[in-house]
Amino acid sequence: MDKNFEQRGPFYERDKSIHPPAFTPGYKTSFARSPRLPLLSLQPTVSEMTGPLFGHDEIGLLDNDLIRNYAKTGEPIGERIIVHGQVLDENARPVPNTLVEFWQANAGGRYRHANDTYIAAIDPNFGGCGRALTDAEGRYYFRTIKPGPYPWRNGVNDWRPAHIHFSVYGQGFIQRLITQMYFEGDPLIPLCAMLGGIPDAASRQRLVAPLDLNASLPLDSLAYRFDIVLRGRRATYFENKGA
Repeated sequence: MDKNFEQRGPFYERDKSIHPPAFTPGYKTSFARSPRLPLLSLQPTVSEMTGPLFGHDEIGLLDNDLIRNYAKTGEPIGERIIVHGQVLDENARPVPNTLVEFWQANAGGRYRHANDTYIAAIDPNFGGCGRALTDAEGRYYFRTIKPGPYPWRNGVNDWRPAHIHFSVYGQGFIQRLITQMYFEGDPLIPLCAMLGGIPDAASRQRLVAPLDLNASLPLDSLAYRFDIVLRGRRATYFENKGA
């Protein structure tokens, strides 16, 4: 095995140049969340590089159906949509059997959370969270209600664009990604201070899901495609690997 493998670990380092800086002046709460001291580089553990492992028996039948998984007296209010995509590593290889979690506000822009005090009503039939496992080709999908925008205490009249939060574990804890997906054509996208912290327009565009009519259900739901790219593996295998 390559000696450098043990020193660097089996995953590519993140390219910090495409990620927003920890402190972004226009995003007020980044001040309290950004580190004050230089970051330390730690050697990853074996468990961080090899786990977690998820099985299909851990996923409920309605976990990827946010229209039905919390419904009690009827279906939730709002625009029905499908979100689908493929999880890939940096070498464009599918990442199968990885857990994709998602959570969001309802159609009025309110989360089902005790700390959310926005004046929009809580939908009694919408929980706003779910999960799915990718298939052998790294593909996932779920049904939901298109979330609404909501105001946030960043500026005098700042609003978050409609978005869905994602957590993807990849093939190891060290590969985990937490991000947000936005919707093509939303006029609030260029006005969002949080998105504005991403260095360049091309990187911001990676978070915007285009409309995908080919995956839509006629007379039922529009669809959006959101592909997710994780860090790739850098392990080098020699002919005597098994020795």
